[in-house]
Amino acid sequence: MKDKMIKVGKISDVPEGEGRVFRLGRSEIAIFRLDSAIFVVDNKCPHKSGPLADGIVAGDEVICPLHGHRFNLKTGLSVGDDERINTYPVFVEGEDLFIEDGFAE
Repeated sequence: MKDKMIKVGKISDVPEGEGRVFRLGRSEIAIFRLDSAIFVVDNKCPHKSGPLADGIVAGDEVICPLHGHRFNLKTGLSVGDDERINTYPVFVEGEDLFIEDGFAE
């Protein structure tokens, strides 16, 4: 399994209750750590391309810093309309965070 995975960082790179941006080639993902759970989503809001890693986390949602749109970090669904962000499975091995190779292809 590990040969099909990309290490993106360490758990300690993401403070509890916050998000951080990670660059993978030309793509950016946002990783959030909430109550020991890790969530990986696209870093850009589909509405105005706001950097979601910079958004405020409220419960299991992130609020876009540009226009206040809310997205559920578990499902990627927006609150109040039909917009959506991609979510990605994350795998933890010790302190290391991995996602599947080719996630954004």
